[in-house]
Amino acid sequence: MTFEKMSPKELAEQLQGDEQVILLDVRAEEKYNDFHIKNPNLQSVNIPKTVIFEIEEKGMADALNGLPKGREVVVTCTTGNSAAKCAKILDSLGYQVKILDGGLTAWNEFRK
Repeated sequence: MTFEKMSPKELAEQLQGDEQVILLDVRAEEKYNDFHIKNPNLQSVNIPKTVIFEIEEKGMADALNGLPKGREVVVTCTTGNSAAKCAKILDSLGYQVKILDGGLTAWNEFRK
């Protein structure tokens, strides 16, 4: 299953709008604390991929309480690979997901 991807440029354009963007960063907490995308129009949520993988195995969906089901969630990681795996799990749980194409690496390149 492939998910719709959002380019860094599309994300930047969406952040200019009025509606808040929900970004799920699935990197480890330390990496998230070192760097994550910050914007007034962005609700940044950090749920490490290990937690999401456990949800699939153990059915612990309450770990996702910070994520609204009725809104689009953009999933990101360093390069996009882990985000794709997490998006598949989230999709199976009924979330509307998109993947930030190229992850934070592509975002940082775009922002230069």
